[in-house]
Amino acid sequence: MTGAVSEVRDQTLSETAELASFAARLRFEQLPADVIEKAKICFRDALACCLFGVTQPWTRMLIEQVAEEGGNPRAGVIGARLRTSVGQAVAIGATAGHGFELDDIHAAAHLHAGSLAVPVALALAELSDTSSGRDLIAAMVAGYEVGLRVGLAATGALFMRGHHFQATCGAFVAVATAVNMLRLSDEEARHAFGIAGSLAEGLMSAQQGAMVKRLHAGHAAEMGVRGAMLAARGFTGIPDILEAPYGGFLSTLSGAPDLTWLRRGLGSQWEIRKVGFKPYATAASIHSPLGLLDALMRENELEAGDIARIVVHCSAMAHRHCAWAYRPAGVTAAQMNMPFALAMMAVDRAAMGGQFREDRLADPKVLPMLARIAVEPAEEYSRGGDETRHAARIMIETTSGTVLRRETWNRPGSPDNPMSEAQLQEKFATLARSVLADVQIEKLGTAIRELDALAASALQPLLTP
Repeated sequence: MTGAVSEVRDQTLSETAELASFAARLRFEQLPADVIEKAKICFRDALACCLFGVTQPWTRMLIEQVAEEGGNPRAGVIGARLRTSVGQAVAIGATAGHGFELDDIHAAAHLHAGSLAVPVALALAELSDTSSGRDLIAAMVAGYEVGLRVGLAATGALFMRGHHFQATCGAFVAVATAVNMLRLSDEEARHAFGIAGSLAEGLMSAQQGAMVKRLHAGHAAEMGVRGAMLAARGFTGIPDILEAPYGGFLSTLSGAPDLTWLRRGLGSQWEIRKVGFKPYATAASIHSPLGLLDALMRENELEAGDIARIVVHCSAMAHRHCAWAYRPAGVTAAQMNMPFALAMMAVDRAAMGGQFREDRLADPKVLPMLARIAVEPAEEYSRGGDETRHAARIMIETTSGTVLRRETWNRPGSPDNPMSEAQLQEKFATLARSVLADVQIEKLGTAIRELDALAASALQPLLTP
């Protein structure tokens, strides 16, 4: 394997055309060995998130609505007995995958690609008896490489204008995965991009108290599949969706895109390598302060009652994202709010499923901690833009007058501060156990490790309770 799809890119192609062609043509044999292994880890983490997410009330509501409406039973729903249409299956799967803030993340691209690519690849694999695990891996990587570049090109400007990356740029993760699985031609893939991108939407205000944030990923996945399936029938989309100067995806949603990211290192520099994982069930922008608070409390044997004051300094983007005044408006809001998550860490010494439940949103043991927590933006963490947006420092003043300080530039779970394989396996087993028996979990783990040697059909029985 050369580790590069092509050493010479065709500069006569538009950005949309080149990315679409890359997505349609990428094959397993072109992937470097480390990219294949990283894809398996991403696959495992995404499946775990889908399995846990399918138990959540917002996903259950969607499943009930889909079952009521009915659909041609062509694809199974991850973690459920329901079979339905491909579009509905991926909508449920991606909603579940993004449904509890545990899905993987590429920090600079602002995207959780696994919760989009994995449900799409699995559902479309069911349309062919010959789909293999290698096909799943190649399609996943196509989705990651294309979608992450669209996120990078959008820059943080898309977020600052109030758009949700998962709902908007996420459509390109899904459509790139879909065109690869369906083996579309270059022109069909280009139109698929133009359809899916035109239908992408989702507003960040959803994070402050709405279940619909979870559905953003489901809608993006469904639009990616719809775009690919319609393009295969000759339906046309915006042919220059990414680079169009007026009414294009990036010009409209970002307003200040960096189009050079769309081609940069395509087929040779693999962005999936920069994907990290989540040890906490919160927005990634909260992870660094959570990790710092956890470490200082553990090392100094502190309890919540020992803390007089906590001051966090973070990037302007993290501050905009997660430092708004908390109110008990729903689980989504709690998971996206830095003061509430820090208060939970101080009181419970954890920030996972048990801390983000309806009955904990106004916990009288937790809410008083909010008055002791301040979050302020720091210019030094904003200068690096998307690359340093998760850097943070924390100051703890104890009731005895001791002042403790610590800083990190690398979010816990990021490639530069990674979770161990043991931690990732524990996360997988813990989340999967919400719907699968231990024997299934063990078999599923083995199947994922051997994915490049299996038929895709071997997975579905292991994903059904």
